[in-house]
Amino acid sequence: MLPHPHLWPALIGAVLGFALVVWACLWLVKRWGGMGVRRRWVIGVAIALFEAAYWLNIYAWFVEPNMLVVRHVEIVSEEWRGAPITIGVLSDVHVASPHVNAERVERIVQRVNARSPELVVLLGDYAGSHEPEAQRSGREQGEVTYGIAAFAALDAPLGVIGVLGNHDVWYSRQTITRALEEAGVAALWNRHVVLERDGGEQLVIAGIADESTGDPNFTAAFDGAPADLDSIVISHSPDPFAAMPRGPSLMLAGHGHCGQVTIPFFGRPILPLRNRAYGCGLIEEDGKQMYVTAGIGTSIVPVRFLNPPEIVLITLRSGASLEMQPPVH
Repeated sequence: MLPHPHLWPALIGAVLGFALVVWACLWLVKRWGGMGVRRRWVIGVAIALFEAAYWLNIYAWFVEPNMLVVRHVEIVSEEWRGAPITIGVLSDVHVASPHVNAERVERIVQRVNARSPELVVLLGDYAGSHEPEAQRSGREQGEVTYGIAAFAALDAPLGVIGVLGNHDVWYSRQTITRALEEAGVAALWNRHVVLERDGGEQLVIAGIADESTGDPNFTAAFDGAPADLDSIVISHSPDPFAAMPRGPSLMLAGHGHCGQVTIPFFGRPILPLRNRAYGCGLIEEDGKQMYVTAGIGTSIVPVRFLNPPEIVLITLRSGASLEMQPPVH
């Protein structure tokens, strides 16, 4: 299978870069004996730095974006009153973008099912790239459709709940919503669903609209929901977290890919968020909690560095339930 068109420049650069390294090493071997110590040192260091940069680029363009980490996270919430729940979290799949096709989504679904979560949530950006549906080729449209259809194989007792992201609205909110519903995914946009667990215990999952292409409204999302039930908010972007009212046990979000690239000692140079504090991982603020995932795919530049694609498996439990557990000796 040919690489995605967006990867061809990087692939050509990789081949030319490798050829340059080989040529430089051969050139250095021939002239090594006639060089002074200082010149040997300078040229050797230059070649070593170039080679290190070369292999780091190979890793960022072709290796890490194709990795898959299963991240286990336990979150204790004082707002959660029910039995512990395990939630599988997927975000930013970006089907038909570099590194992600329908077959890869199928493999990711299998990995999720192997962890047996009670609930699976999908946090948006199912379509890759930025162009609307009408400007895509039939092949690319089919790739997006087939990739979303793969979610039908997700197997969780409480089902699969999703929200839409900015890429989905740019592509076609109507088409993506229909594809999700045909795959058995409840697509939420400022509304909620009430789920019933074994034993009759109920909980509310509220999904809000994407911030950059809609108006996230917590009041509308919870309108009509029983106030005495445990609740979780799902959102594409983490930025609305600041406006989330107290009450929900947890908010789940994606969108920023954890910056996609993390540079040691410098952090994440690019985060497409208003609040950079919401970039990645578990965030606690004003007694509220949110988990932000790095997601699966890439956007803009198809690279990842120190932010591998991930499935997040969250175990949400009550602080009271921990207090009731006997001490371990």
